[in-house]
Amino acid sequence: MSRELLLGIDLGTTVLKVGLFATAGGRAVAQASCRLPVRHTADGGRELEAPAIDRSFASVIQDLRKQAGDAWKQIRGVGVAAQGGSSLFVHRNTRRPSGPMYLWNDARAYPYAARLGEGSKKTFWRRLFHFDMPPTGLGRLWWLKENSPKHFRTENIHIGAGEYLFHLLTGVWRQDAGNAIQIGSYNAGTRALEAEALALLDLPLSLVAPLRQGHELAALSKEGAGVLGLSDGLPVAGPYIDQEACYVTALGNSERPLQASLGTAWVGNFELHPGFAGRSPSQMVLPAPTGSGHLIVQALYAGNTSWDWGLSALLGDDALTRAAAVFKRRLLPHDGLVCIPWNAQQNPLKPETYGAGMFLGVNTHTTTDDLLRATAAGLVFELGRVFGSLKTSGAIDSVVLGGGASKGLYFRQLVAHLFAPLPVLWQEDYDVAAARGSVYAFSPCAARGRVKPVSVTGAVSGDVQAAATLYEQAFEKLLGHVTDAAAFRCHPPTQGVALG
Repeated sequence: MSRELLLGIDLGTTVLKVGLFATAGGRAVAQASCRLPVRHTADGGRELEAPAIDRSFASVIQDLRKQAGDAWKQIRGVGVAAQGGSSLFVHRNTRRPSGPMYLWNDARAYPYAARLGEGSKKTFWRRLFHFDMPPTGLGRLWWLKENSPKHFRTENIHIGAGEYLFHLLTGVWRQDAGNAIQIGSYNAGTRALEAEALALLDLPLSLVAPLRQGHELAALSKEGAGVLGLSDGLPVAGPYIDQEACYVTALGNSERPLQASLGTAWVGNFELHPGFAGRSPSQMVLPAPTGSGHLIVQALYAGNTSWDWGLSALLGDDALTRAAAVFKRRLLPHDGLVCIPWNAQQNPLKPETYGAGMFLGVNTHTTTDDLLRATAAGLVFELGRVFGSLKTSGAIDSVVLGGGASKGLYFRQLVAHLFAPLPVLWQEDYDVAAARGSVYAFSPCAARGRVKPVSVTGAVSGDVQAAATLYEQAFEKLLGHVTDAAAFRCHPPTQGVALG
């Protein structure tokens, strides 16, 4: 029996995770993680120093090696996944940083991206990227060009988290399509790097790293071998954007999964196979990891930010334990109560402020428990609103859940009732999903996540689906005018609607 192992790495937004997986069977042999020292500034900044990445990486590798013992020598490949769309400028020969890494959720770039949108038509962005707005990363480059011009020297290269770590291990500059599209350097139609959007800021295409082709590998360099305590020359896969890495962990459990990450922002990842078509104003269209069709990464405008608010404001201390008791008594709120959980979006009544969260149908008997149930249901119904057409078109054959909120039984049950009769599966080892998915190039079996089916009863499913219909009616009345709030509209092969 083979004892060969694969090392998977996930450089996330706030946590760095690594795991060792058996090539045959995919058993997680060991795993380690550490929280990254992200600096939050008063004006909405999110920054991480490159030396802190090095120290954190050395720490988790040391921890993992201790757990693995002699088995460490059995590593036969390394995979790298990371959060995409962040900005770090380093010297292209020495990797010396010229400043911190600005994370993808650094709010200081948002006004600049909005200004780019005001100066260009949707057709421009749609032609290049297949979505209707400028990417936030492109706005960040504009902000940095105005406020930190020192970064834009010819000897520097603009990279993200995955590129930085991949170069540390291999000495090769390479980026994935998911990162490239978020900074405006990728044409989703031609599947190649494109300078047209960067030219709006008078920036050359040479500013960014070359594009990864398929699941191509690079050799572990002597420097990288020293960091890992392994022999140089071992194959290294990546870098992958974390959404793609998480998606491939759902493959093998079904043929056409919708992999839903219920995290800080809720995101759905799925393949649009040849013959199917569809679009949304805010999708990311990437090459499919299986080699045909498109990988669609579709973020929702709601997520655990709204859920965290609900737990804190409605329950207070020991909120998770109390929430479990609330949903054990009843899964849905009282009839007619609807929550639209867009708590972190632009206020439709006062656009210069944020907060589009709404409750509709509150009465004199509404309790905080019902408000909490409505918040949870609203998050799940938003998932159904955005991805419902996938179910009815036949584009997916299952839903695979991961992320922090999926640990709540009530969220799993709500999703299972809503998407019935499609099977809904829960990834028990989701904490290492992106690290596991990064080894897909070596072993699809090792990359496959461990899942459990979520069971439902038909009677409750009818109640949940009726409540979801009421949610969509409320959404249409209150936010239907918001053009970029449209769901992903998937069309079966017989309708022949083009993607884009």
